[in-house]
Amino acid sequence: MINSFEVLQDDVSKRLDVFLLEKFPEFSRSHIKGLIEKGLVLVSGKIVKAGQSLKLGQKIEIQVVEAEKISTEADETVEFEIVFQDSDLIVVNKPQGLVVHPCSSTKSGTLVNGLLAKIKDLSGINGELRPGIVHRLDKDTSGLMVVAKNDFAHINLAEQIKNKTCKRCYLALIDGNLKDNEGRIETYLKRDSKDRKKISVQESGRIAITDYKVLQRFEKTCLVEFSLQTGRTHQIRVHSKFLGHPVVGDKTYGKEVKGLEGQLLHAYRISFVHPRTNKEVAFEVQMPSYMQEYIDKQKKNLV
Repeated sequence: MINSFEVLQDDVSKRLDVFLLEKFPEFSRSHIKGLIEKGLVLVSGKIVKAGQSLKLGQKIEIQVVEAEKISTEADETVEFEIVFQDSDLIVVNKPQGLVVHPCSSTKSGTLVNGLLAKIKDLSGINGELRPGIVHRLDKDTSGLMVVAKNDFAHINLAEQIKNKTCKRCYLALIDGNLKDNEGRIETYLKRDSKDRKKISVQESGRIAITDYKVLQRFEKTCLVEFSLQTGRTHQIRVHSKFLGHPVVGDKTYGKEVKGLEGQLLHAYRISFVHPRTNKEVAFEVQMPSYMQEYIDKQKKNLV
């Protein structure tokens, strides 16, 4: 069903997504944004962005597609490790293949569904689909995440991530060998206009900074420690590709590797100031067995 609206004087300068939310209060902001990104919304016959400012007399056409039902029910079958827990926060070790929160492509069986089965209270700042989620890891990236149990902890931890006092370090096996043993990658990242599932280096994007250090070199790969100075979507994966050495097994920015389910990227260390005690805490976990086994095979061919 296609609905049509005309921009009246009271609507002038409103963002397109805000205008549509007022017309369809039963829809979430993310659903409205999804319709716009899919080209199901036209402004005077053209596809525009969600933040487009409206002008008097413009005709807006929207092909209404109902939002698919997404589950926020507890799911005891979701497996993950709780590394630490107190009254304010949880540190979890997310396995590869587990999506962090429900979305249009994964409606249930996520880390959030698993957390709801094990944890009585989670911060409500991010709404019912992302309770307690302060930061995320990609589906096929394993490792440590901190989750907030209350809004006090959530606000504090989010501020630390913004101010870079929450430190996150990753281990990655990348294709080929880097020229330098250590360095810094500094680019601007933005969602790719040709493929919305990808992030690319663009001057109009947001600043992204990653430090790296080569830990071990092999004949065709090398093991690298990456430290995030900013936290952009797919940051390490895009920066690895930018260097010409994508993460091994990365189906999006590199190539699929037989026997691997996804990229060999693991968030092995996280440190931050505890919101309640104001003392720095740090947690580390070993890389998953499949990653260690693949690296062990590389050791037969040391550089």
